[in-house]
Amino acid sequence: MDVTKTSDNLRALLAEDKDAEIRDICNSFHPAALADHFEHLEPEERVQVLQCLDPLFRAELIGHLDPNTQLDTVEVMPDAELARTVTNMSADERVDLLKLLPDERVEEVLRTVAKAEREDILRLGAYKEGTAGAIMTSEYVSIPPDITAREALDKLRLEAPNKETIYCAYVVDNKRRLLGLISLKDLIVARGHSLIEDLMTKEAITVLADEPQEEVARKLSQYDLIAIPVVNGNNTLVGIVTFDDVLDVTEAEATTDFHRIGASGSLKESLRDASLGLLYRKRVPWLLILVFINIFSGAAIARYEEVIEAYVALVFFLPLLIDSGGNAGTQSATLMVRALATGDVQLRDWFKLLSREVGVAAAIGLSMAVAVSFLGIYRGGAEIAVVVSSTMIIVVLVGSLIGMSLPFAFTRLKLDPAAASGPLVTSLADIAGVLIYFGIAAWYLDLPLVAAA
Repeated sequence: MDVTKTSDNLRALLAEDKDAEIRDICNSFHPAALADHFEHLEPEERVQVLQCLDPLFRAELIGHLDPNTQLDTVEVMPDAELARTVTNMSADERVDLLKLLPDERVEEVLRTVAKAEREDILRLGAYKEGTAGAIMTSEYVSIPPDITAREALDKLRLEAPNKETIYCAYVVDNKRRLLGLISLKDLIVARGHSLIEDLMTKEAITVLADEPQEEVARKLSQYDLIAIPVVNGNNTLVGIVTFDDVLDVTEAEATTDFHRIGASGSLKESLRDASLGLLYRKRVPWLLILVFINIFSGAAIARYEEVIEAYVALVFFLPLLIDSGGNAGTQSATLMVRALATGDVQLRDWFKLLSREVGVAAAIGLSMAVAVSFLGIYRGGAEIAVVVSSTMIIVVLVGSLIGMSLPFAFTRLKLDPAAASGPLVTSLADIAGVLIYFGIAAWYLDLPLVAAA
């Protein structure tokens, strides 16, 4: 259904106070799909629609809104209604929502929620952003080791409506230390009188609460898990992270990396909603830095003015050669940034990858040199062809090594390797390309240099 049409229908029904019809329209959508339609309503209209919905559906719908829409909506929502909504939201989503609000508003809400929910919110909200603890949920099933499979299933049946996932139950002792886990499938097929301690998998894959979210994503992917338990230093179970929350983190990290690779700051809101001023502030700093870096290219060209005057044909090949070096460098940088982000390569792999990159880049450069040599002969003769071909091999090699090494250097300096962006690699490769090109030309053609301007 058309997004604008649905929002217009809801707006019209609000004007006529037709709550039942509003509820029917909303219930015909999945909450995630309805969230897209909600963005086209005014905050006050959203609150009016939410008041027509079942409390659980309302809470799930708010959880699917993007942060900016969430904030606009709850800012005009009465405290009592917000508290009821927070109570019905999943543990991790309500913490994320409350982090958007001013401290005074959070205190007002926490005063009205039940003690158990309040303590859970405060505990989950205390973890540092970017860690496993910041995205975990406390809505998991835990069972003791000394009950039977039949008793465990009865417990799961009772607790299922309030848990994020029941596909895996976590076995803990009386001090909440993680002893193992058991899948719902194993519980169903087990004999009813079998003890959990005899059925459970004792070697559980876990993450520490203060581990980076990227490590959580890596383990979930590596071991094909639906959820992963989060423990503290004493192996006490404090929560779980489900795959859907990791998908959100992975998407956010990938978006940030793309922004940095493009030499622009990361956006906290959607590109569609970003203001002109915000886009300007995010993009202009790197571009100004790159302008001053590229001044060195101009200085290098000025140093070789006499070479250019003697062989004007060299200018024709300048963009072709330096762009080739920059393109090769960008290719290498993109491959390395992604490999480092996924854990495919580590810092210790630099030398091995360097030696391999030399071979690959040399082969690529040689292929490109053969292709450009014919153009060199046509435009300037055999001497120019030799200069252009030799330069092509070297600039592709140098550009590739710059692109491969910068992400490793940034990682070693505890910086995001994605900051070794395409534009930065290209600018450095351009400077190197100009120096290499005219240096080879001056040497091979036996021409003097002029002093830098």
